[in-house]
Amino acid sequence: MWKRKDLVGLRDLTAEEINLVLDTAKAFQEISLRPVKKVPTLRGRTVANLFFEPSTRTRISFELAEKRLSADTINFTSSSSSTVKGETLRDTVLNIESLKVDIIVMRHFASGAPHRLAQALPVSVINAGDGMNEHPTQALLDMFTVREKKGTVAGIKIAFVGDILHSRVARSNVWGLTKLGARVTLCGPRTLLPKGVETFGVHVTTDLEEAIHDADVINLLRIQAERQSECYFPSIREYANNYQINREVLKHAKPDVLIMHPGPVNRGVEVSSDVMDGPYSVILDQVTNGLAVRMAVLYLLSGVRKKRWGTVPVSPNQT
Repeated sequence: MWKRKDLVGLRDLTAEEINLVLDTAKAFQEISLRPVKKVPTLRGRTVANLFFEPSTRTRISFELAEKRLSADTINFTSSSSSTVKGETLRDTVLNIESLKVDIIVMRHFASGAPHRLAQALPVSVINAGDGMNEHPTQALLDMFTVREKKGTVAGIKIAFVGDILHSRVARSNVWGLTKLGARVTLCGPRTLLPKGVETFGVHVTTDLEEAIHDADVINLLRIQAERQSECYFPSIREYANNYQINREVLKHAKPDVLIMHPGPVNRGVEVSSDVMDGPYSVILDQVTNGLAVRMAVLYLLSGVRKKRWGTVPVSPNQT
């Protein structure tokens, strides 16, 4: 049973809680296959989407998940809000909370911002990515995709290749995957590996061939130039020469390896177009699965709040 008010990260979640989200997402997956892709689970509930950073996949996925669950939504972007006039984050959120919203989905450029929000407000908060800290729903959909394609997460070998240093996706995946028994390898230039990364309970290497030769899944991470204040490698071309996944490199991998990417993808940098569009890639499956996972998270958090008011959450299969 889900007992948390918020989902701000995977670091503090148990394996049982992670599996509950994945199992619930499996039930919601069927809804998108129906002629009428909508259930009344969150009817009468209001969700506010607060995005202080650009987003395409995550934002659209959350908005669609909310609509599929019949929730009312408020969409907020910092570029068109009073924050550009000097209003503080706290005052912005308090104004939105005063409208009696039930759940806040928040993406913010500052690490820890959703955590502070969750501590300050009685409403449920979902972290849609905070700085270089975590991106829990992306990691959950990644784990869901691995389990769907490989049948299990336990014992699966997963290599993350790219900009580990600036990646919130990598951090959330490390916390989640290791709790479910996966064997994780982090690979990238030494300058793009966090200090103390060896303490994460994962294998670390700068050698791409070593990282992928026995991997069941390769999860690629883009170079996050917008978060870099200095030059971490000589050039994009040199990075691609050493760390791009292409057909030549995949000769060193398992024949049934899966290629994953949280997006956005820089074709020709971390992955070649033929691999991205080829049979190894499950990148679009990740996008599809993200909808079911975010529906599950909204449903579970709504259940905690409904119990507070003495009612019972609607079954995800009720129409």
